[in-house]
Amino acid sequence: MSPQEPTGVAELIARSNRLGSDRRNTNYAGGNTSAKGTATDPATGEPVELLWVKGSGGDLGTLTPAGLAVLRLDRLRALTGVYPGVEREDEMVAAFDYCLHGLGGVVGPGLAERGVVGSEAAERGGAGPGPAERGAAPSIDTAMHGLVDAAHVDHLHPDSGIAFATAVDGEALTAECFGGRVGWVPWRRPGFQLGLDIAELHRASPGMIGVILAGHGITAWGATSEECEANSLQIITGAQRYLDEHGARQSFGNEVPGYGPLPAAARRARAVELAPLLRGLASTDRPQVGHYTDDAAVLDFLARSKHPALAALGTSCPDHFLRTKVAPLVLDLPAAAPLADVAGRLRELHAAYREGYRGYYERYATPESPPMRGADPAIVLVPGVGMFGFGADKQTARVAGEFYLNAINVMRGAEAVSTYAPIPESEKFRIEYWELEEAKLRRRPKPKALAARVALVTGAGSGIGRATARRLAAEGACVVLADRDAAAVKEAAAEIGPADVAVDVAADVTDEASIAAAFGVAALAFGGVDLVVNNAGLSVSKPLAETSAADWDLQHSVLARGSFLVSREAARVMLAQGMGGDIVYICSKNAVFAGPGNVAYGAAKADQAHQVRLLAAELGEFGIRVNGINPDAVVRGSGIFSGGWGAQRAAVYGVPESQLGAFYAQRTLLKREVLPEHVAAAVFVLTAGELSLTTGLHIPVDAGVAAAFLR
Repeated sequence: MSPQEPTGVAELIARSNRLGSDRRNTNYAGGNTSAKGTATDPATGEPVELLWVKGSGGDLGTLTPAGLAVLRLDRLRALTGVYPGVEREDEMVAAFDYCLHGLGGVVGPGLAERGVVGSEAAERGGAGPGPAERGAAPSIDTAMHGLVDAAHVDHLHPDSGIAFATAVDGEALTAECFGGRVGWVPWRRPGFQLGLDIAELHRASPGMIGVILAGHGITAWGATSEECEANSLQIITGAQRYLDEHGARQSFGNEVPGYGPLPAAARRARAVELAPLLRGLASTDRPQVGHYTDDAAVLDFLARSKHPALAALGTSCPDHFLRTKVAPLVLDLPAAAPLADVAGRLRELHAAYREGYRGYYERYATPESPPMRGADPAIVLVPGVGMFGFGADKQTARVAGEFYLNAINVMRGAEAVSTYAPIPESEKFRIEYWELEEAKLRRRPKPKALAARVALVTGAGSGIGRATARRLAAEGACVVLADRDAAAVKEAAAEIGPADVAVDVAADVTDEASIAAAFGVAALAFGGVDLVVNNAGLSVSKPLAETSAADWDLQHSVLARGSFLVSREAARVMLAQGMGGDIVYICSKNAVFAGPGNVAYGAAKADQAHQVRLLAAELGEFGIRVNGINPDAVVRGSGIFSGGWGAQRAAVYGVPESQLGAFYAQRTLLKREVLPEHVAAAVFVLTAGELSLTTGLHIPVDAGVAAAFLR
């Protein structure tokens, strides 16, 4: 192996990003890549051979130098001399820490981002190698990369390669497809011994470009980064070409009558109906967020005769079943079955799934095994409708669905040319409850207060609603922002983050169909809703004699009727989920304080305030808390104040509109102006769990208005 210049790190990052950005090459966060080369040891000034390898976690498509672990190659390879054997190979992962180069990361924060390390960094900086960076934790696959005597190594999980890896005669298929250029490694759990096996095959077969790992994926290598990438792609595309040319057209069998896809609108409507029920079932052990897809490949799989048997076999690639569990829950009713029948059957299947999962755990658990983590499914398949994935957050739920789609592609490929034969159930358990996997879970940061909760905020395009949505998302919630102003609410959602965190919907709270559609968006995006903030509002300030019936009706339509309609839909979803929840009304000081020129607004706010008490009394037995917040004079960012209310109130009080916020502040006990963020903080306090036994309460957020004290 010829030494590589440190700039090989930049090539490694570029190669990783190219391979990882194409899901035909590897799944999200799956696989790893590496490069070997020399750099100057800051402690000795002498050249040292290093291994740069993608660390544990992260995704190849977005890998940066900070995601690499950097190890001394001599020390890593010296571990073969102290290797205690396959029965104790897990001990070798801890030994990787003793092979790290410095802190195990690239050198120099600015240069590292450009893949520049070691002596080259010194040349550019002119004052030495720069401060050490702490690298990513070495993964279980580190031995594979370090022990194979090639300058560049890729380990990937392509669907086409795993189809060969899970075919009952995969070794023969590999030989037929690739001849001697691609080897076959029998199933072995990832670890040090697998690295030794691959290294020996590479040493004994100089003409090989890589191997297919039974039940797992592929590994390829090359003398240069370009050659390694080309060899990886040759295996991936060669396997896919073989499947296309030799495979059966309908590898999943004939279509089952009644199990084909419903029309698009009908299956989305059924998904909206089922999502809250499924989310509640999947959250029996711990709260989950949902993800729905009606990908054509999923619908076709569920329409075919082989899908029940194949789904029961479960997935094979460790990256797959660690996220999807060993098998999905599969509904065994036709697509157009009555909703009540479907709901009842899903409850039965869920109970059976939990019993089956517990049996799986008890069959293979030893006294040293970690406790069972939860018996609920991560994937639910509904013929004619699609796939529902569940996880601790939206990204986890979405990725679980993506991984099961990978598994469907793998099963299709294997069945097209052979028989799908995943790794044994006992081996799946050894990985799912592997102490090394448990250690990964322990390293995860503590969940935020609102993790796994889904919030819907009305009037979220500006002011209090926008600030509330922003705060809830910052505390871990997935948020649906609803507002009649489509442009404003789209901007507000984009400001918060990607669709895994926040989605927007144009909604009018005076329209029942619009409200139902908004909750439908929440169901399809996140599985349901368990935190609703009734914030949409408007106000018209007029003396009684000048207040028209239209003024009265408008404010009651938006405030009183609108919040009633939103709360009714929220209750329907929350009752279907069976997970409890929170409904928070953004009421007003004016609900309890009588001021001049304010009869329509004050009466509508008083209506909202009593809705809080009425709904708290009705919904408490279901674990649904209903509380209110009484803000006052939230001028900044307010759509209400900027829409005319500010000018009207300024005229009532005889102050310039620009000074209205300061005027309101001076009449309070604390002499402080109330901002949207103050109201958002109150919403968070009410819903974060510390006040879990509080319902029917109104909290003033008004900087102290004695006339509005609750009595």
